[in-house]
Amino acid sequence: MSNLQAVHAQRSVDLPKSQCPSRMWTGVLGVTLVEGQELPQSGTGDVYVRFRLGEQKYKSKNLCIQPYPQWREQFDLHQYEDCQEPLQVEVCSKRGRKGEESWGTIEVVLSRLPLNEAQLCTNVLDPGKGRLVFLVTLRPCWGVSISDMETAPLEKPEDRESIEEKFILKNTHQCMAEVGYLQVKVVRANDLASTDLNGKSNPFCVVEVGNSRLQTHTLYKTLNPEWNKALAFPIKDIHEVLEVTVLEENGDGFLGKVAIPLLTVTNGQQMCLLLKKEDLEKASKGTITLEMDVIYNKVRAGIKTFKPKETKLTEETPKFNKKVLARNIYRVRRISTAVLYTLRYIKSCFQWESTQRSLLAFLIFLVTVWYWELFMLPLFLFVLIGWNYFQLGTGKVTANQDLVHTSAAEEDEDDEKDAARRSLIDKIHMVQEVVLAVQNVLEEIANIGERVKNIFNWSVPFVSCLACLVLFVATALLYFIPLRYLVLMWGVNKFTKKLRNPHTIDNNEILDFLKRVPSDVQKVQYSSARAPAGSSQPQRRKK
Repeated sequence: MSNLQAVHAQRSVDLPKSQCPSRMWTGVLGVTLVEGQELPQSGTGDVYVRFRLGEQKYKSKNLCIQPYPQWREQFDLHQYEDCQEPLQVEVCSKRGRKGEESWGTIEVVLSRLPLNEAQLCTNVLDPGKGRLVFLVTLRPCWGVSISDMETAPLEKPEDRESIEEKFILKNTHQCMAEVGYLQVKVVRANDLASTDLNGKSNPFCVVEVGNSRLQTHTLYKTLNPEWNKALAFPIKDIHEVLEVTVLEENGDGFLGKVAIPLLTVTNGQQMCLLLKKEDLEKASKGTITLEMDVIYNKVRAGIKTFKPKETKLTEETPKFNKKVLARNIYRVRRISTAVLYTLRYIKSCFQWESTQRSLLAFLIFLVTVWYWELFMLPLFLFVLIGWNYFQLGTGKVTANQDLVHTSAAEEDEDDEKDAARRSLIDKIHMVQEVVLAVQNVLEEIANIGERVKNIFNWSVPFVSCLACLVLFVATALLYFIPLRYLVLMWGVNKFTKKLRNPHTIDNNEILDFLKRVPSDVQKVQYSSARAPAGSSQPQRRKK
C-alpha cells in the first residue's frame, strides 16, 4: 500500500477502466476517521491516513506528528456489487522532502459488516507505531439507475409518486441522510470538436454529482451524438453541482463541460447549453441538450446546510498559477476597498465634512444606542436581506453585477530542464510553496467575503431564505430569552458534546453554511449560456 496515490492527484476525467463510472453501486460505506493513539513522537513531520476501496481513494489532512492526533474527518465510499476487495487503511508519515514512511496497514472485510450499524475499529499498527481509531458504517443504496429516456423512473407515474412520497414534509424524520433524488436525461450533443483525421469523434458523457458519477454509452464516428439516456442519483446535499462532461473514448480527448447547481434546476425543462472548457470559464465548441428533475425535502436540505460538506475524492492537486494569484489579489482588494470606503464614510461623519449627513448620523447613533437590544442585530441583517430582495425585484441591482470573469487557465512549467541547476530548482520549489500558500489564503478570504455578499443579494434564493429563517428564529430567541441563558446553553452544549458522543466531529455551523454559497468565480463557472434557437439541430456541412 505504500505506493498508493493521493486522491487529490487524480483528475476527474482520467478515470481508470477498472473504475468505470457506468457501474452502479449497491451500497455506501461511511467512514469516520477519529484519532491515533500512542503514535511515536520522533522529530518533526506530518502524519496522515490513506483509505482505498477498489479504485476509490481518500487521503486525510496532514497533522503534525504527535502521540494522539485528532483527525475527526468523515467521508463516503461506494460499494460495487462486482467488487469484493476489502477496505485498505494505511498510516503514513513524512518528514520534510524525504520519502514517506508507512506505519502500518489495516484491512476491513466489508462482507462481515452488519448493515446500518456503526462499527468501531481500534487497530494496532506496526510494532511501536500505536493504534488507529475509526468507524465504518455500511448502508444499502437506492435510486441509482441508467435507462432509456422512455423508461426513466420518473416517467412511470407509480415510481414518481413513490419517490415524491419519500421526500414529502411529513416523512422528513424517516431518513435524514437522504436529501433528494436527481434524474438527468442526456438527450444529445451537437457540433462537437473533431478528434480524428476524418473529422469525427467517439463521444460519451460523464454525469457527476459530488462523488457520484455515471456515464452514457459511446457513440462512434459522429459529431452529433444522440444518447437519449436517463441517469439517476440519490442526492446527499442539495447544494451540490451537477457536472456533465463530454469526453472522447480514444485517448484523453476533452470535448466540453457544463456545471449546473442543483438549486437552479427547472424540473422537466429541456435545455440546450453551450459547452465550456475544463476551467468552466471559456466557451468550447458545441452544445449539449439536457433535461433534469430534482425532488428533495427542504427540511433535510436545510439541516444538511449546517453540516460539513462532503470532500470530493477527485479534486486536483493545487498548482501555482500566477493568473489565479492575480485574480485572488484582485478579489481581496475589491472587498477591502469596499470596507475602506465604508470606514472613510464613517470617519467623514465624525469630521462633519457634510453638516446634514453628520447631523443625521449623530441622531441615528443616539437613538440606536439608547434603544439598542441584542435581538436587533439579527433583525437588522434580516431586514437588509429583505431590502436587497425587493431591490432585485425592482431591477435596481442584480445578483451578478460583481462577477469576476478573469481567466485562470493553467500554465504548465517544466522545472527539470537542466540537471546542473538542481539547487536553483529547489529554491524555486520553496518559493512556489510559499506563494501557493499565500494564493490559497487569499482565495479563502475572497471566497468568504463573496459568499457573505451573495447571501444578501439572493444569488441562491434557497440559502437566502434559509438565512432569513435562521435570523428570524435568532431574533425571536434573543427577544424572549435573556442572553445569559442562551450563552449558558451554548457552553453546556460545547462542554458536554464530547461526553455525549466520544466520536463526534467538530464543525463550525456558520462556515459550513457559507461553503454552500457560491463565490463570484463559481457563479461564473456555473452560469449556463443558452444556445441560440436552432442550435439543438446538427449543422449541415456545405458540399
